[in-house]
Amino acid sequence: MVLSLSGAQRLSWKQTYATTIIESGLVEICLMHPLDVVKTRFQIQRCATDPNSYKSLGDSFRMIFQVEGLFGFYKGILPPILAETPKRAVKFFTFEQYKKLLGYVSLSPALTFTIAGLGSGLTEAIIVNPFEVVKVGLQANRNTFAEQPSTIGYARQIIKKEGWGLQGLNKGLTATLGRHGVFNMVYFGFYYNVKNMIPVNKDPTLEFLRKFGIGLLSGTIASVINIPFDVAKSRIQGPQPVPGEIKYRTCFKTMATVYQEEGILALYKGLLPKIMRLGPGGAVMLLVYEYTYSWLQENW
Repeated sequence: MVLSLSGAQRLSWKQTYATTIIESGLVEICLMHPLDVVKTRFQIQRCATDPNSYKSLGDSFRMIFQVEGLFGFYKGILPPILAETPKRAVKFFTFEQYKKLLGYVSLSPALTFTIAGLGSGLTEAIIVNPFEVVKVGLQANRNTFAEQPSTIGYARQIIKKEGWGLQGLNKGLTATLGRHGVFNMVYFGFYYNVKNMIPVNKDPTLEFLRKFGIGLLSGTIASVINIPFDVAKSRIQGPQPVPGEIKYRTCFKTMATVYQEEGILALYKGLLPKIMRLGPGGAVMLLVYEYTYSWLQENW
């Protein structure tokens, strides 16, 4: 059916599909961004005895609201919104392209999905890393929303002071590569392999729940596995412990430093808000992707 579409119809099909994916991502960002702010705050705090440190998830929400107001939960939201269009496009487009390329190699379907996910994550990371640097810096700022610099202003500060390279707007690139590469590898690999193992249910509601459950597990497991890279990324891109001195510079050295100074659990800081966001968020994203794709194939 798809092959019979005219060029204009195919273009409209792709535009509708892409728009739906992007809109779902924007909704997810707006709803879940407070959890991302809290996650980053947990990851960059080093000492539990600091009176400004958060003791629990509830404590973090209470303190942010009291000190920074409601808008404090939306610090740094503009960079992920701006990155959403290229990010989602790159994630799903490159995943499909890597799958096609891997089709020329004798690999099992399980390995194909996993490697394609890894490739899509690494490609995605290159696109989003500058946005992440700006986002983390804004999220780390504990001033009131009105007192903090604007997104564009803060980006200009970074470029003017540190440039575009790995010490400036692209710092933490290796950690971002690890975070997105590992996440997408597990996310896509687990979802498609487990989904193919569990029989399709004829009941639409049960089939939806089957896919949602697998997507929820995919996002949750991927979050647990990749969070050490996330912690390293936040430490590198966030404020350094001593102003003017760079303590956290490279991904694996930062992980080693955090482990040596704060213990293994420090590499899992912010895990709860991360799971609360990317568990259901990952499920919704995959469901929107699959159901939209299927609907457009049937109706266009």
